[in-house]
Amino acid sequence: MTIFLQSLDYQLWHIIVNGPWMPTRTIEGVVSPKPENEYNDNDFRLLQLNSKAKHVLFYLLEVTYEGTNQVKESKISMLVHEYELFIMHDNESISDMFTRFTTIINSLKNLGKSYPN
Repeated sequence: MTIFLQSLDYQLWHIIVNGPWMPTRTIEGVVSPKPENEYNDNDFRLLQLNSKAKHVLFYLLEVTYEGTNQVKESKISMLVHEYELFIMHDNESISDMFTRFTTIINSLKNLGKSYPN
């Protein structure tokens, strides 16, 4: 991840490690947030990097936990298949069957696919 972010823009990694950058000003030794009407080009550039860092992190998390659209569609397809062919297995208790069914339904719902009652 470090190398990927640094390859996009080296300052992205710096922003992620140290937190977002906020424009400030110092008046009589007191540091305070800079009003938006006093932002300069560098302030806007660094604020844009903050947004870019957030975007990249959201994308990486989405791909890591949900997968790409192709992976997501494949998971949905597999779960729909399980749902449509759902039967109670031999030597399976009703409680185990219900847990397995609930897992399928919740997984589909988490991927954005739901069935009406």
